[in-house]
Amino acid sequence: MTEQTSTHPSPKAPTVAGEKLQKILARAGFGSRRSVEEMISQGLVKVNGRTATLGDRAMPADTLKVNDQLVKETRLEKQATKVILYNKPEGEICSRKDEKGRETIFDHLPRIYNGRWVSIGRLDINTAGLLILTNNGELANRMMHPSYEVEREYSVRVFGEITEEILNNLRKGVMLEDGMAKFERITKLPQQDDDSINQWYKVIIKEGRNREVRRIWESQGVQVNRLIRTRYGNFTLPRSLRRSKTEELTWKQVNQLLKSLDLPEEPRPDLRHAATLRERERNRKGPKSSARRPSIKTTAKKPTRQHSK
Repeated sequence: MTEQTSTHPSPKAPTVAGEKLQKILARAGFGSRRSVEEMISQGLVKVNGRTATLGDRAMPADTLKVNDQLVKETRLEKQATKVILYNKPEGEICSRKDEKGRETIFDHLPRIYNGRWVSIGRLDINTAGLLILTNNGELANRMMHPSYEVEREYSVRVFGEITEEILNNLRKGVMLEDGMAKFERITKLPQQDDDSINQWYKVIIKEGRNREVRRIWESQGVQVNRLIRTRYGNFTLPRSLRRSKTEELTWKQVNQLLKSLDLPEEPRPDLRHAATLRERERNRKGPKSSARRPSIKTTAKKPTRQHSK
């Protein structure tokens, strides 16, 4: 019996060294680590022609595809972290595309190169207010993860009389279909109209489950007829920021945010660009046999985790 060999090369076996696939793609702006993991579970990611599975790793020399589209090397290069604040009006959705043709927040965002905007949490179509977006998937993942206890603050208009018993229930916690939920703080705001049967409250939560604020109120038979997110972590919705407009954080603000989430700070953009040009020039000329450049060592203290309180 003769041995038969296939004329088609088989895909390479998964890499055991390298970096986790979800971390690479999250950094490249394909989404938060959690959303990238969902893409991998759905079979939408390939490494060297082989459908990836959770836990796979990749090296710089590996070929990556997402939705059968080749991931370019330039996109995998470390990009400067960008963060923008967006004032979402009611009526816009947070999906990139909509089968019903509804307006999305992504219709109004500035263009970004070698990456894409990742929304840090979502707001439903009937909720307005502050959204934060970034091209850094790891940053997005940490800001959304419950272990970092990042506060979300909302102004809520509710219909009818709210008793002290209801308020106590909201503070202690109520059972929803996906588990217990509560408001960390709840404060009644001044009545805007003495004759109105609507009342405004400020509420704070530390997680972002789907329609969580509305569902907490609804568990007590209370109808929410207006919901506005006014703060996420240390970022408050600027009064000067018009609806459907964005405001970009400065390099210093971005680094403060990275540090608070135990992520490495980044060099100033102009210094980053100069370093990139020097590296490209060295690669173009090739290694020198003499006159080594002195190395510059930098030391940085390991950031301690700072939770929003």
